[in-house]
Amino acid sequence: MLTKEELPVCPVATTVALIGSKWKLLILRNLHMRPWRFNELKKDLEGISQKVLTDSLRSMESDGIVVRTVYAEVPPRVEYALSELGESMRPILNAMEVWGTTYQELVSRRNAAE
Repeated sequence: MLTKEELPVCPVATTVALIGSKWKLLILRNLHMRPWRFNELKKDLEGISQKVLTDSLRSMESDGIVVRTVYAEVPPRVEYALSELGESMRPILNAMEVWGTTYQELVSRRNAAE
């Protein structure tokens, strides 16, 4: 988790610092649906490297947005899910989805009219 000194003054900049990367947003999009295992995320997020996925998950876990659960099974099973803090981002993700859908429809209508 960022220290108080590391936090940007602007609240929007704070949010962007925590979830602003392309991959973190797509990871959150998936975790918004349900808990995921590492390899499931890797397969679903086409183009993400193992290192970037690992680093992103660790960073989001450190920031308190994601919870990593290790199940005592053989072989061990690990799942990633939104924490309570991560769940509080649902309205942000929902708003981004609505805005993105509206924008896609606008572009489609423009292209059809041309």
